[in-house]
Order: sequence, then C-alpha cells, then structure tokens
Amino acid sequence: MGSDGAHSPPAYPYDAEKETSANKAAGAESKPLSDVNAGRLSIDSGKIDHTHRLLKSRHIQLIGIGGSIGTVLYVQIGQGLLHGGPGSLFIAFSFWCTVVLAVTLCMAEMVTYLPISSPFVRFAGRYVDDAFGFAIGWNFFVFQAALVPFEVTACNLIINFWTKAIPTGAMIAIIIVLYAAINVIAVKWYGETEFWAALGKVLLIIGLVLFTFIVMVGGNPQHDRFGFRYWSNPGSFAELYGYTGSLGRWIGFLQCLIQAAFTIAGPDYVSMAAGEAENPRKVMPRAFNAVFYRLTAFFILGSLCVGILVPYNDKSLIEAYANGAPGAAASPYVVAMKRLTIPVLPHIVNATVLTAAFSAGNSYVYCASRSLYGLALEGKAPRLLTTCTKTGVPIYCVASVLVFALLSFLQLGSGASVVLNWFVSLVTASQLINFAGVCISYLCFRRAIRAQGVDPATLPYRAWFMPYAAYYALFWTLLMAIVGGYPVFLPGRWDTPDFLFSYMMVFVFPLLYVGYKVVMKTKIHKPEEVDLIKDLAEIEEHEANYVPRKAESRFERILDAVFG
Repeated sequence: MGSDGAHSPPAYPYDAEKETSANKAAGAESKPLSDVNAGRLSIDSGKIDHTHRLLKSRHIQLIGIGGSIGTVLYVQIGQGLLHGGPGSLFIAFSFWCTVVLAVTLCMAEMVTYLPISSPFVRFAGRYVDDAFGFAIGWNFFVFQAALVPFEVTACNLIINFWTKAIPTGAMIAIIIVLYAAINVIAVKWYGETEFWAALGKVLLIIGLVLFTFIVMVGGNPQHDRFGFRYWSNPGSFAELYGYTGSLGRWIGFLQCLIQAAFTIAGPDYVSMAAGEAENPRKVMPRAFNAVFYRLTAFFILGSLCVGILVPYNDKSLIEAYANGAPGAAASPYVVAMKRLTIPVLPHIVNATVLTAAFSAGNSYVYCASRSLYGLALEGKAPRLLTTCTKTGVPIYCVASVLVFALLSFLQLGSGASVVLNWFVSLVTASQLINFAGVCISYLCFRRAIRAQGVDPATLPYRAWFMPYAAYYALFWTLLMAIVGGYPVFLPGRWDTPDFLFSYMMVFVFPLLYVGYKVVMKTKIHKPEEVDLIKDLAEIEEHEANYVPRKAESRFERILDAVFG
C-alpha cells in the first residue's frame, strides 16, 4: 500500500521534476520537510496533548480489526444474502473494499506525517476549514457514542442464546462497568483487551472459512458435497421488493452494496490510536497496510462463505431474522451448522460473537472519547475535556461517552427499546460522511504540500495512486450517503421515519458546518497558509529520543515478534 521507511522512494509513479517545476513557477522551491520545519517548530502551549504513548505495535495492528469487526460479519451479513443473493453479496463487498483501500491511503499518508491524537478530526480543521473540522469532529463523536449502547444491548441479546436467567439491567450494568474500567485505568489496558479480543475474531473468521471449505467438499455428517450448489439453485442473484428480472436483481445488488458501505471500516479506528502509539512513524504505516489486507480478506472471504453455506431463500434464516433470534441463532454459519447436524460449534460461534460485540463497543468508547478530546484540544469542545489522568486518559471524555452508554437501559422497556434503535439509525450515514471528510482533508493537505514547496518524496509514507484514489473514494462515499435511503423513494414504500433515519446526518452535517462558520467567522484555508508544522516538534522529538521498551517476558517477546 505504501512505504514504511522514513525517507523511502515514492511507492507509485510520481513526476517529481514536473511538480518541482510547478512549484518554482509559483515562486516556491521544492525542499525536504526538515528545511520547511527548521526554525518553525512549535507547540500549542495553551492546549497540550497529555495522553501517553503506551500502545505497542501489536496493539495498533489489531485495534483496527477490533473496532471494525463486530457482529455484522458473523450475523447481520445474512440479511445481505437474503436481499441480493450470494453473487450480489460477494461482488458488493469486494467492490467496497476498494473504496476502503482508497480512504486508508489518504489516512495513512496524513496520519504518518503527523501522528497526533484524533488526527483526521483535527486535520479537517487545519487543512480545510475550522468549521469543517467542527462538523467532522462532532459527526464522528456522535456516531461512535451512539453505537456504544447498541453494542451493550447486543451483548445482552447474545447471552440470551444460552439463558435468559440473568436480568437485563444487571448485564447492562456489568458491561458498562467493564468498559469504564478498561478505558479509565490506562490506555495500555485498552490495547491489551483489544489485542486479545481482536485475535479471537481473527481466529473465528479463519475457522469459519476452513469450516466452509471442509463441509462444502463433503466433510460433514451428511457427506454432502454441495460445493457452489446454492449459486445455481436457487441462483446467484436474488430479486428484491417485488421487482423481477434485471431490475429486481439490480435492486438486490444495490441493497448489498449499501450494507457493505455501512459495514466495512478500519482505517479510522487505527488512526485514532496514532496519538498514543509508542513509535508512530514506524508502527502506523505497517498497521495501515496490514489492517487493510486483513479486513479485505475477512470481508471478501466472509461474504463468499455465507453464499456457499446457505441459499438466499433458506426458511430457517428468514425466520431467524423475522423473529429476532438471539445471538448467533440468526448467523448463516449457525443455520448451516444446524442444517448439517453439527453440534457444539454453534455455541463456540456464539461465544466468539459475544467477544466481538464487547470488543466493538469497547472500541467505540475509546474512539468516541478520543475524538471528543481532539475537539477539545482544538477549542471546539469545552476545555475541561482536555484534562487527563496521570496515566494519560482523558477522564472527562471517557465519562461523557459512558453517559451515552446509559441509554442502553432503555432496553428495559419494550417501547423505549424502539427509541434506542431510532437513535442508532439516525447516525447511519455518519461513517460515509466521515470517510468523505478524510478524502477532502487529504486533497487539501496535498495542495498545501505542493503550494509550500515541500518535496513529497520526504514524507514518511507515500501512498499509491494519489490523488486519484482520493477522488475515487470521495465520489463513492458521497454517492452512497445519498443512495443509502433509496427504498423510501420506490413506489408505495414511502415512510417518513425511514427517510429521516437515512438522511438525518446528511442534513445535520451542513448545518453544523454553516452554523459554526457563521458564528466563528471562519474561512477556508488557502493552500499556502495551511499550518503543516503545528505539533510536529513533539513528534520529531519523540522520534529522536525514542528507546524501545523491552518485553517483560518471553511470551510477550513472542507476541511482539509475531504481531509487531
């Protein structure tokens, strides 16, 4: 995906002579970053980042997986199969991974250059417009915070797969307390928790891929070599919403693409840990590369496996979703295991799905708190939120997110639980808006680099296919944010709540931007005026003085060697 050396040559064809000539024509001479920064390094003494760099390479490697792989890959992915069939599901997930790749490239180049807390939230304000940073930051915070109570209640529902004896209120309280303990003690404990939880997710998806291959070639109690049978009967592409023929299959595919767009993530979770990584300019490039490849493999292979195991018209799967079956009971993998009369495995899947839901919620607490902290550092949230504990945890930011987690107690009332689902649905477009914001920030960053005569070859990370990849991702993320609620516009399917759920943040985001811009009288930054060196002094000082900490045990050394 890119280079991970400090001054490696460009990883994609780059006409340095042409760009240098353009800079000279504009009156700027191309020069390395060290020359640009000489005599200009500064630290914002008013709002200093007090978080600690305690996250190791192996923590960073798996944090992106921990946040992006929740219950969707194991359970809700079956809805895509019902809507579009195995062919549509596989093509949609494979295609959307290319969009996530483009976003990852944008994020990697910017974050590796300036690995600060809440990087892409703060970059939006620094490289584009302060009002844009305000809107992006609060969009991401509300999105992440709203998902915390959703995952808390998901954990409770997953446990109902085994028993309903544990009171719902007690289980919700236990999960919230665990989130508080993990996120308040020290960031390294969050890193350790996510490392092991994400490792469990990796092992599960690898196990499910192997399970799929073994049973499809006849390694099942029924000795049925079904292979790709369900791709031909009932077929590869399902028709949706009563439409038939090519139109019906196209609508089914579009529904799968929408699910992929709201499901596949990763680079944003990795970047949020940049400000607390031990040696960020060495660790972050490898983390961005590795996380994308792993996520792509998991989501593409996962979508393929689901279509192999279960036909899109399977009655058990349809009934499981219709009746709100608890935990992994609605998972296509569990449905296949039961149909093939394979015992025990469904319980193993449910146990790992529980850890996946818990881990995802834990990541949301971390990312929401760090995005709020980044807003406070930039003066876009109350200054009190910049307060950190002795272990470098933004305590009031974490507490604010845990207040959102208390919304999970709405699950205690049947009517109130509907309110919780509404609240989560209102922010469904936020992830796509966030990805689009990253692309816009990158394009402005690249313009600033050119305008200020910085030699791109001296950047710590050089991404492929730029700036074309950024434009590619920007186009598709904005398009899918608009298309996401298309079913309400189909004849006879208009529903006002569904329309609001799909487009609320699409309307709210411009209001946040315009409102802040009018009140604070901000301006869009000119490329030559963009501040490329703020906070860079701390990064370069840390890099110059960094001394790797020795592992405390042989087991830890093995983990660092394998996942570092």
